Amino acid sequence: MAQRSGSADLPLHGGRLPKWLGDRMTRLGAIMCEAIIHHYGRNELLRRLAHPFWFQSFGAVMGMDWHSSGITTSVVGALKRGLTPLSGELGIHVCGGRGAHSRKTPHELALIGERVGFDGTDLANTSRLIAKVDSAAVQDGFDLYLHGFIVTDEGDWVVVQQGMNGESKVARRYHWLSEGLKSFVDQPHAAIEGANQGQIINLTDHRAEASRKGQLDLLLDLGPDRILREFAKFDLGPAPEPAQALLPHLVMPAHHNVRESDVVMRRLHGNIAAAAERGPSDFAELLMVPGVGARTVRALALVAEVMHGAPCRFSDPGRFSLAHGGKDKHPFPVQLKVYDETIGVLKSAVQKAKLGRDEELGALRRLDEQSWQVERYATGPSLKEIVAGEFDQSHLLGGRSVFGWEPAPEERPAATLSKKV
Repeated sequence: MAQRSGSADLPLHGGRLPKWLGDRMTRLGAIMCEAIIHHYGRNELLRRLAHPFWFQSFGAVMGMDWHSSGITTSVVGALKRGLTPLSGELGIHVCGGRGAHSRKTPHELALIGERVGFDGTDLANTSRLIAKVDSAAVQDGFDLYLHGFIVTDEGDWVVVQQGMNGESKVARRYHWLSEGLKSFVDQPHAAIEGANQGQIINLTDHRAEASRKGQLDLLLDLGPDRILREFAKFDLGPAPEPAQALLPHLVMPAHHNVRESDVVMRRLHGNIAAAAERGPSDFAELLMVPGVGARTVRALALVAEVMHGAPCRFSDPGRFSLAHGGKDKHPFPVQLKVYDETIGVLKSAVQKAKLGRDEELGALRRLDEQSWQVERYATGPSLKEIVAGEFDQSHLLGGRSVFGWEPAPEERPAATLSKKV
C-alpha cells in the first residue's frame, strides 16, 4: 500500500465511548489485527494504519460514528487495550493516546525498547520530533491532543496523531509511516487528514526546501531585529493563489445519518450478494459456529474487506458502518448479537490458523474476493430500504445505542430518539 498525502473533513465530536461498545471494539480490533498480521505480516498492518481512508473504515466497521473525529481516539485506545496483552506474541506495541497518555509515549517506547531490543531512546526522540513537526512546522490552525505510536519488535512504526480547531469544530488527523521515510522535514507524512482550512503553512513539503534554507540564511546574515524592520517596508497586497496541485481530499460530511451519496452502492450490493452466494457454501461447511446466520455473514463480508481490500476500496467509509451499526443509531443501532458473532467467527478462525488450519480465514478471504467480483452486476434495494430493514429487526439482534436498547417497532415513539440529522 503506497504512501500518500491527502486531507479530509472530520467533524469534531465530544462525548464518551460507552463501555459496552469499547469492550467489543477492543476485542474486534485486536482479532482483526491478528488476522492481518497472519496473512500479510506486521508491516502491512502498519501500512494500513497509515492509510487515512482505511483507518476511517476500520473505525466504522467497529461501530463508532462513521464520519467523526472520535474514530481516531476510540480506535487508538481500542488497539492499545487489545494488542498490549498480545504484544509478546504479535511483536507489535501501541504507545501513547489522548491527552496525558500522549505525553507518556517517549517513556513507554524507552521501556519497550529495553525489553525487546530496539533503540527506545531514539524512537522516543522520533515521537517528540513528530509532535513538534505537526504542531510547529505545519501551521494549519489545529492544536494536537492525541498521539499514538505503534511500533514492531524490529523498530518499524506508524504514528497517528490528531489536532482540533475549536472555532470551526473540525479535526485534522496526521499519519506517519517509517517505511520509506528519508527525512522528517521533507514531505514525511504518509497522509494528512482533516478539514480544508484554505492555504496553510507547511514547511515540511519538499517544495519548501528552498524556503527552509533561505530562512536560515536570513536569520544568520541579518538577525531577527533587522528582518522585522525590512519586512515592515513591504506592501505585500493580496496573497496570491497557491501554485500547487490539490491533494487528495476525503470529505467527511457534517450530517450524522449515512446517505446514499456517502456510499458506493455497487460495492454494498456486492457485499450483500457475496454473503448470499458465498455464505451458504463456505460458512455452513467451514465455520460451523453455532448461531451464525445470514445477517452475521453480511457483516463478515464488510469485515473481510477491511482485512483484505485494496486501498481504492475505502473511499466510502460510511459503507462499513452497515456491518454492525453505530453507537449514535447511525445508520442504525449497534446490533450486539451480530457483533458478538462476528468476534466469535474471527476468534475461531485465527485460533485454528495458529495451529496451521487456515480453512476459516481462507473462507473470509474468498468472501472478500466474491464481493468485488459480483459487484459488477449485483443489484439490490436502496440504502434507505436497507437501513429501514435493519431498524425493523434491530430489537431482535440486540440493537443498542447511546440512547439505550432499541425497542420493537410497535413500541417506538413517533419521533426518533436521536435529534441528530
